[in-house]
Order: sequence, then C-alpha cells, then structure tokens
Amino acid sequence: MAKNRYESYKGDVLNYMTGLDLSSNELTGDIPSEIGLLPGLHALNLSHNHFSGSIPRGFSNLKMIESMDLSYNELSGRIPLELSELNYLAIFNVSYNDFLGPVPNSGQFANFDENNYRGNPLLCGPPVLKNCRSDLPPPLPTTPAEEDESAIDKVAFNWSFAASYVAVILGLMAILLLNSYWRRQWFLLVDACIDSSCFYFLYKLAFYQRRLGQS
Repeated sequence: MAKNRYESYKGDVLNYMTGLDLSSNELTGDIPSEIGLLPGLHALNLSHNHFSGSIPRGFSNLKMIESMDLSYNELSGRIPLELSELNYLAIFNVSYNDFLGPVPNSGQFANFDENNYRGNPLLCGPPVLKNCRSDLPPPLPTTPAEEDESAIDKVAFNWSFAASYVAVILGLMAILLLNSYWRRQWFLLVDACIDSSCFYFLYKLAFYQRRLGQS
C-alpha cells in the first residue's frame, strides 16, 4: 500500500501485503493494532506523522518484517521487549519520539546502536550508551577543607550567640541603671516572684506535714 492513494482492501488479499508506507501524512492518534495482523508484511513506514501512544505489542507477530520506521512521531512508553522476537528485522528506527526505559538488546536488536534511537533522551541501555540504574552522578566526598569550613561555621555561631546574650544582659542593666521607674518595677517584680515562690514552698511543706501526721 503506497501513500497518496485512496484504496480499500479486505479479505485474504491483506495476507499478501508485503509493504505499508503511510509516512508524511499528518496522521494522528494511536497506531492501529490491526497492523500486527498482517503476517506477510516485510516493510512498514509510519514516520513523519503525529502518532501517539505506544508501539502495539502485536507488532511482535510480524514475523517476516525486515524494515520498521516509526521515527518522527509522538510515540511514548517503552519499546516492547517482544520485538526482539522479530528475527528478520534489519532496519529499525524510532528516532525523535518520547520513548523511555530500557532498549531491547537481544536478537536483531543487538545489531542496532544509538543512531536508531536519537531524540529519545529517556531511553537507556547498552545500545544508547546510558546506564539504566541511575542517571545521577554519585555524591562527591567531603574534602578536609570543607570539614574545616563547617567547624569554623559552628564556632562562629557559638561566639555570635554568646555575644548576643551578653549584649542583651548589658542592655537590660543599662536601662535599669538609667531609668529609675523601670528599675523600681524590676525590683517589685523580683520581690513578687520571691514571695510567691516562698509561699508555694511553705504551702507544700505544710501539706506534706499534714499528710504525715494523718498517716
């Protein structure tokens, strides 16, 4: 079946179709899974369209397929590992899509390299020369200079805290020294605290003595 032609096929004739080229047709939506029911297909070209979704797993039924071009679409998800069962696949191109995850690396896929997967930054595995376990570099070890810097920061914090505490105390003393009203209020507050503490202590002492006398 060639592009730029409007024809319909049905029945057994589909079993004898050897090539399907629908490239550069502005096609959208999911790739029809029924394509996987064409057992005699040798070449499939769906490139330069706007197909989305994932590659149908039924494509693993295309046992005679030799060329599959799905490049320049908007496909996503993982490349089905079942495609490694296609023993005659010699040309495979899924460049410039949004695939992710590990790339099949067995069967005919062992012959493909990063040129077959360009424009898919989330793919990983030996063919694309990217480790699937982690893309993050290991944390850098702490150097002695950084450790010394951290210790200096702690010392500086302790000194600044002590200086702030002393400044508050001195400020309070200066206010009490210069302002007679606040000085009187301060001594009254201290006396009230002392009296309340003494009263509470005497009350608890009398309470326990009463309890001991009753026992």
